[in-house]
Amino acid sequence: MLVLGNIKKIILVILLVLYVINTRGQNFDGGLFFGITTSQVGGDDLSGFNKAGIITGIYTVKKISEKFSIQIEMSYVEKGSNNPEMNDPKQLRYGQQDISLSYFELPLILQYNTNTIWKLESGISWGYLINGYYNDLNGPINNLDIPFSTLDIGGILGIEYKYSKYISFNTRLRNSILPIGKEDWERINTYNSSNKGKYNSVISFTINYNI
Repeated sequence: MLVLGNIKKIILVILLVLYVINTRGQNFDGGLFFGITTSQVGGDDLSGFNKAGIITGIYTVKKISEKFSIQIEMSYVEKGSNNPEMNDPKQLRYGQQDISLSYFELPLILQYNTNTIWKLESGISWGYLINGYYNDLNGPINNLDIPFSTLDIGGILGIEYKYSKYISFNTRLRNSILPIGKEDWERINTYNSSNKGKYNSVISFTINYNI
């Protein structure tokens, strides 16, 4: 599974590079971004943005007016939840499972240019599950059927600061609109699904390089 996952990541990187090259001749600006994520899964009975991950990808942006721009992205994002008390028998959440998820995402962002330095962002993202599993005291739980939905549709709010002609810094909050667990849809009482469903919440911090 690990080898297959690495192959998928390599294929995604190749597609991203080809996408940037293809858009350069169409009066679009474009670039690359890389950063970190901190995330949680609402509804899994764990709280706090304790899951660290990475985010990387490419973007192309088109100015549609003096104040507004449209940005389209392709990215790899790690999400999930982390139980920092899992291995401590003295803690209340000892042994409670947490979640590891990775997605290929296609965000569509509307940007409002407040001035030449700051941008406010709002948008929607379509995430396609690459891999997803629960973790327990022994590590990843290997299931024949991945217990998560293939599609994760989420809303995005963000802010971007232009540091120089080529470099900018971006911070975003992403949150699922629909439940991410298969059992949330099937209403099977597993993984606490009988409560309210599970939703990804992710805060990302990236460095953007405009090509």
